[in-house]
Amino acid sequence: MRLKLYNIPVVILLLLISYTSVAQTNKTTREDYILKYKELARKQMKISGIPASIIMAQACLESGNGNSRLAVEANNHFGIKCNNSWTGPSILHDDDALQECFRKYNDPEGSFADHSDFLRYRDRYAFLFELPRSDYKAWAVGLKQAGYATNPQYAELVIKIIEDNKLYELDREEMVAVESPAQIEKEQTVDIDHYTFTVGRRRYSRNGVQYVLARENDSYENIALDVDVKEKRLRLYNDDKEGKAELKEGDVVYIMLKQSKTVAKLPMHIAEEGETMRGIAQRYAVQLKYLYRYNRMKAGQEPVAGQEIFLNAKKARK
Repeated sequence: MRLKLYNIPVVILLLLISYTSVAQTNKTTREDYILKYKELARKQMKISGIPASIIMAQACLESGNGNSRLAVEANNHFGIKCNNSWTGPSILHDDDALQECFRKYNDPEGSFADHSDFLRYRDRYAFLFELPRSDYKAWAVGLKQAGYATNPQYAELVIKIIEDNKLYELDREEMVAVESPAQIEKEQTVDIDHYTFTVGRRRYSRNGVQYVLARENDSYENIALDVDVKEKRLRLYNDDKEGKAELKEGDVVYIMLKQSKTVAKLPMHIAEEGETMRGIAQRYAVQLKYLYRYNRMKAGQEPVAGQEIFLNAKKARK
């Protein structure tokens, strides 16, 4: 039987309705999304110390349960943008502005790992790792306070996803012993009874390197006299051979040669706006020349905000 011409629009309409219905049916549900990726969240919890409940809830929220364009086309489940240091593949997508650059990953695991690095190696999130891993509410509020998202209801949204789906159970199933980046950087007092040069300056240790803290109106000359180390050598220890650095109260001054690398527990640092390579070298007790070498940078070159600064020999990201 031949289809009459006036029936064609009706047929097209029916086809469109059918297609829309199938497309909606093919959308991943939150339950299925959690089931698919909860093991990735657990894996990242063991590596980074971030609660799996937080990782999973953020993924649900940021990716629309895996249905967003970024998740589908770029395996980007957390909406992480490119920033100036990103050299991997990317995708343009409208967000706060039109056609912004977002990171593109080979697989979802790359996105989950990058999210963990994003939080673990940035200064402004370091305090989160001092919170109990079981306190998902404190983590959610802390993320908002640290500026992770602009939505004023972000913490409440994350908490609701966790509680509605009992994601807190993911945090209880395994013991995780990951040292906080904030804890790694805490100053450790050295037993000065084992040293002959005390002269009233309290000594600390970072990355196995002894240091003292500068006082008000202090100088390398004064510190050199106190610790019985020549001023020229003291400046060498602190990557100030040219003698240009001026001390402020509370500045770290190393009294022995810094290490060639940092502890393996903290393999990199993500630079913030205005940070310098020397400042990063001082923070982690690593010689500046090695930082330049590991990051394939020229002497005098400074990092850009968001740049990954490797603190050990640079390794290719999987």
